[in-house]
Amino acid sequence: MKLDILAIGAHPDDVELGCGATLAKEVANGKKVGIIDLTRGELGTRGTAETRDEEAKDAADILNVSVRENMRFADGFFVNDKAHQLALIAKIRKYQPEIVICNAIDDRHIDHGKGSKLASDACFLSGLLKIETVDETGETQKPWRPKHVYHFIQWKNIEPDLAVDVTGFIDVKMKSVMAYKTQFFDEDSKEPETPISSKNFTDSVIYRARDLGRLIGVEYAEGFTVERYVGVDSLFDLI
Repeated sequence: MKLDILAIGAHPDDVELGCGATLAKEVANGKKVGIIDLTRGELGTRGTAETRDEEAKDAADILNVSVRENMRFADGFFVNDKAHQLALIAKIRKYQPEIVICNAIDDRHIDHGKGSKLASDACFLSGLLKIETVDETGETQKPWRPKHVYHFIQWKNIEPDLAVDVTGFIDVKMKSVMAYKTQFFDEDSKEPETPISSKNFTDSVIYRARDLGRLIGVEYAEGFTVERYVGVDSLFDLI
């Protein structure tokens, strides 16, 4: 299955929080979108790997993405080395995305920056002819390099290089986020509190999108950083 967009997150829920509305909008526009989670989030304070598996599936259904896979790398301990790069290259070549969206380039959680660099490096290496990978059937894969790599924004308030108007899709985003019932605000939960389990955090996802939307003249927006200059055909492409 060839994808238009492949979103890669270190943990289940990273993609939903970072670019859930953008993905929902592109799906509504007829694009084929997929998600790859690098880990199962098994070190998370709340919930278990098994509950995260179930929540990730529910969130994928809400976003209506075409596919979701989990690399099952070690939460907290995966590294950006040859073995991890080759495993991710095989997935990039499998889905041949035009665009890859991945973790913030720098963030509070150490896996986010690591995941960002791993995904970015794998996207570049995936285009090299002399790197050999095989698919699930043992067939040799062809090189593939995505045209664009974008990084969403997470805990830290990184200044975006571009913003996507996601007006009309914030409710879908928040529904996909709240599919992770064990992770986010629940006044009845007896689990330990974490930096992302407060109502303030959940509210911040909405008010960040609203504030960024204000800055570009729309109701809601999601921001991204880029790896090369953004190019447009016309000045009138800008909103």
